[in-house]
Amino acid sequence: DFLLPVDAVVADKFDNDAEKQEVDADGIPLDWMMLDIGANSIKIFAEEINKSEMILWNGPMGVFEMDNFESGTKAVAEAIAGTTEKGTVSVGVGGDSVAALKKFGLTDKMTHVSTGGGASLEMLEGKILPGVKALELE
Repeated sequence: DFLLPVDAVVADKFDNDAEKQEVDADGIPLDWMMLDIGANSIKIFAEEINKSEMILWNGPMGVFEMDNFESGTKAVAEAIAGTTEKGTVSVGVGGDSVAALKKFGLTDKMTHVSTGGGASLEMLEGKILPGVKALELE
């Protein structure tokens, strides 16, 4: 399944202390920006994660580096870690995903983590990675 947020935490500027509000995904004011997913999206995403046997996570839900906009990313990371404890294979890829996992102390709760987000996706797509090709013996 491919899920999109149904609600969002929006702010009037890109700042941890910005004025913020939670709105439906189709109700984001034109002069505001989405900096996190909302509570309903967190619930929907966590329910889907809990049903999964394998999870490939590539990218945070919002601006997790700012404490006021970390809730979505933290909740998704915690849901993935929780399912991993139950046997789900979980792979966190990409520098931002790994940074979020580190911030929340969850890197050791994943099956595998890699800062190579784009490379990981290309490998799964079946492409030969340049670094691997260079190692092949002729």
